[in-house]
Amino acid sequence: MKITDTVGLLLKSKGQNKILSIEPDQSVYEAIEMMAEYDIGALLVLSNHRLVGMLSERDYARKGILLGHPSKETLVHQIMTSPVVFVNPRNTVDDCLAMMTQNRVRHLPVLQDDKVVGLVSIGDLVKWVISGHEHTIQALQGYISGGYPG
Repeated sequence: MKITDTVGLLLKSKGQNKILSIEPDQSVYEAIEMMAEYDIGALLVLSNHRLVGMLSERDYARKGILLGHPSKETLVHQIMTSPVVFVNPRNTVDDCLAMMTQNRVRHLPVLQDDKVVGLVSIGDLVKWVISGHEHTIQALQGYISGGYPG
């Protein structure tokens, strides 16, 4: 588990990779309900199975609540982020971390041939990197104690 591993490998290791989405003409209230139900911080916005935006809790806080737009009367397309920064399964974990930092986002949709195949969060990436460090530490400890198969 290295930063040079691909996002495709990371998605495979996540196991269940259910893609949660909402449509642009649904209410923000419905989106917030879905985020609460699944304990997530962002949703993909899909129209005719194509990615058209992202809606995050941050979008709702800054473009909804602070501007006085009631969630039940506001449509997703009115406050979603668009265009969306995305990656493909061949991008590396390091690529994703750099893109998130550069674009100040916490979620990256993964697209292959214009089709959404997954979503990675900053949490997914950090967990991947930490797991790789743990494996390295275990190998070094084994080496130091003479248990390294050499």
